[in-house]
Amino acid sequence: MNETVLLEDTSNLAIKGANKVVSSTQNQAVVETASHTIVISGTDLEVKKLDLDNHEVCFSGKITNIKFSAPNGAKQPFLKRIFK
Repeated sequence: MNETVLLEDTSNLAIKGANKVVSSTQNQAVVETASHTIVISGTDLEVKKLDLDNHEVCFSGKITNIKFSAPNGAKQPFLKRIFK
């Protein structure tokens, strides 16, 4: 499944393709998709919509950073594992 990340005015974020919301606090949220783990940082973060049947989650608040990384089970290249 493809994922779509839509950020509007640094205050509304919609993620389509979400499989799981790992955690959510006022300062950080972690969302897993089929191909990435997405870490959202900011202030006053709040889940506005959570519909995992349709793989959609929406956040509001002051979003300052969005980081994409490989899911936990994904293999990293050998050199990257050595030089953390």
